[in-house]
Amino acid sequence: MLVQSILNSKKEASVITVTPDTLVSDAARLLSDKKIGTVMVSSDGEAADGILSERDIVRELGQNGPGCLTDPVSSYMTSKLVTCTAQSNVEEVLKQMTTGRFRHMPVLEDGKLKGLISLGDVVKAQLAEVAMEKDALEGMIMGH
Repeated sequence: MLVQSILNSKKEASVITVTPDTLVSDAARLLSDKKIGTVMVSSDGEAADGILSERDIVRELGQNGPGCLTDPVSSYMTSKLVTCTAQSNVEEVLKQMTTGRFRHMPVLEDGKLKGLISLGDVVKAQLAEVAMEKDALEGMIMGH
């Protein structure tokens, strides 16, 4: 299965972005309002400059207190991104996410953001694929 099939199945295809100078407090509010776990950081809305997650914010709050809320997201974002393309194999993406211990992966095409997939998206897609295979095997066994 390819990442493109996950992107096709997502209700919301657009990627939520903030600029590098967005305040952490504003990014946290956006995460809360949108009920999402991460935002992409992009200076132009197309390039992937970094990624900021709820976990990044909580970690910084725990280490240094609420002063970080007035800092720009560029101070705490992950800038060394692990990305994939729409043609990436879902199993390989799952391995990368598990090994790297992260829950979100940007999907890039020609250096531009095409989407964002979560660990939950990947697991859901794989479970659906396994269910289809199970149904097909049962159908063959039953002679349907």
